[in-house]
Amino acid sequence: MTPKSFLLTGGAVLLAAAAPAPLPVAAATPTYRLAAPIAGPDGAGWDYASVDTTTHRLYVAHGDAVTRVDLARGDRTRSDGVRSDRASGDRVTSIGAAVQAHAVVPLPNGLLLVTSGRDDSVRLIDATTGRERAKIAVGSDPDAALFDSGSGHAFVMNAHGGTMSEIDPVAMTVVRTIAAKPGLEFAALGRGRTLYVNNEDANEIEVVDLAAGKMVRAIPLPGCAAPSGLAFDAAHDRLISACANGKAAVVDTRAGRLTTLVAIGRGPDAVMIDPQRQVALIPCGGDGVLAVLSLAGTVVRKVASVPTAVGARTGAVDTTTGIVYLPTATLDPPATPGGRPVGRPGTFHLVVVKPV
Repeated sequence: MTPKSFLLTGGAVLLAAAAPAPLPVAAATPTYRLAAPIAGPDGAGWDYASVDTTTHRLYVAHGDAVTRVDLARGDRTRSDGVRSDRASGDRVTSIGAAVQAHAVVPLPNGLLLVTSGRDDSVRLIDATTGRERAKIAVGSDPDAALFDSGSGHAFVMNAHGGTMSEIDPVAMTVVRTIAAKPGLEFAALGRGRTLYVNNEDANEIEVVDLAAGKMVRAIPLPGCAAPSGLAFDAAHDRLISACANGKAAVVDTRAGRLTTLVAIGRGPDAVMIDPQRQVALIPCGGDGVLAVLSLAGTVVRKVASVPTAVGARTGAVDTTTGIVYLPTATLDPPATPGGRPVGRPGTFHLVVVKPV
């Protein structure tokens, strides 16, 4: 697996299984503009983010905890333009505990599933109080995770172990482990109980038959280096994968092959689908831009590149409002040659991008 900086890693977030959906009526692609950023608590780094549209909360796997933002609460803004968690009471809080949190996934029972990368566990915590309800042992280096509303189970990608842990969040236990290959990154649920998982080491997408409980084939991604973020465009039966070499790989799931490579920007690590607005949103932290891809036609094309911030390469979209939230911080140069940049203390915040 390609070494990853915890500060600069992340991906898009899937909360539920993709259900068959009719093709949407073509709509004009919105334009996007920056809104006031939201300040957050300090922490060692960040990774995946998610929005729970039921409770109107945003969650970010942040250091050894979870940053929670109450999107429904009002806020005030500091003189430097950053919305302050101190000024807005408990609108922005830090909850729970993990050992290098990678993913945080809201569950229907009021819990959050948090992957804890350095102790090979998953924590189930109360989304309101932050109290830990269970600690579940999984495979080596649990990273991305998603919830399947069809089965009521969650799936955790064990990056180094090359396996997927299927978790029953009610029984709070692993019910099945599915073998694939080391190098697993983000995953997406498709049709017919099919799970697609990016493999950043092999530059391919692993196809897993959940009914059979096994990996059945791989889809090569020629021209796509180290794929990370992944999302399923249910309206067109296609996958969008973010590639480390500044490309988005488009895969036709019916044909089982890559069809298009779209230039986006350096350092992408997330793909967010907004079906209502028919766009894929890919934050590219190396260039500090948000690539906007139109999904309205048979061909995926980039229609905009919105300036954001260097380091903002993961995030989540609130599909009810279309607002995009991208965690980042002011990055200082690495302390040693060849090292990785680090976030300056006290500068963690969420870049906010709104559709117009």
